Amino acid sequence: MSSDEPPFSRIAIVGLGLIGGSIALAVRERWSSILITAVDRAAVLAHASSSGAIDRAANTVADIGPVDLVILAAPVRQNVELLPQVMSRLPDGALVTDVGGTKRDIVNVAAALPCGTTAFVGGHPIGGAERGGFGFARADLFRGKPWIVTPSGSSPHLDRLADFVRGLGARPVTLDAETHDRVMAYVSHLPQLTASVLMEVVGRAASSDGLRLAGRGLTDSTRLASSPASIWREICAANADDIGPALDALIARLSELRADLESGRTVDRVFDDAGKWRAELMKGRET
Repeated sequence: MSSDEPPFSRIAIVGLGLIGGSIALAVRERWSSILITAVDRAAVLAHASSSGAIDRAANTVADIGPVDLVILAAPVRQNVELLPQVMSRLPDGALVTDVGGTKRDIVNVAAALPCGTTAFVGGHPIGGAERGGFGFARADLFRGKPWIVTPSGSSPHLDRLADFVRGLGARPVTLDAETHDRVMAYVSHLPQLTASVLMEVVGRAASSDGLRLAGRGLTDSTRLASSPASIWREICAANADDIGPALDALIARLSELRADLESGRTVDRVFDDAGKWRAELMKGRET
């Protein structure tokens, strides 16, 4: 396949929030010939249609029509519930993927469906923003970012999905669903919960007047605290058995720090290790 030839000619995106909307915009920018159908609320579809992000609006997955690729971009539990409906209507040779932040549940449901291991490949683009919704979607959201795919078994569509991901500027990375959920508990879910709790604790203690005195340290470390609870409530429930130990590890380290404030030995160790891991985190990234 040439780099200019789209890997899919007709796609449907179920859910036009930040991720689904950004996929639509990125597809439109990269391959203008792809026909894009979207499923969402009427107001969201009207916004997307008027901005030229989509070609067709559908009220439900039953109205999608024949497509080559369906992208489930609703909240994680809704994606799991929608998957059997979508798969039952899937034409021969078509593929379903998703963009959810947890993978085990949907991969297991797909594996139990007819042709589930060949017609579904789980996905998770690592691209986000402080606020959700189509109004914050942008075509470059995935540029230079990993896009994790979690195939269960072999799929004839994996190469096409990887070409699609690369075309949107992202870097496909393959993981199994178990590893994905465990790693995300630490590198994504724990930071989100930590930032939100930190902002809540500081806000209650400092109030509005105190917050006016804060510097960049607080604003930078709590950037994620504007994220919508509706998305993260479902992620927490779906990945509780991995998020729980991650929270336990953080609480234990904070407790050690709390017990040793006067001597400073734990402060030294934490800051030394944190500096090393921060440097590792920032390797190859733009500052």
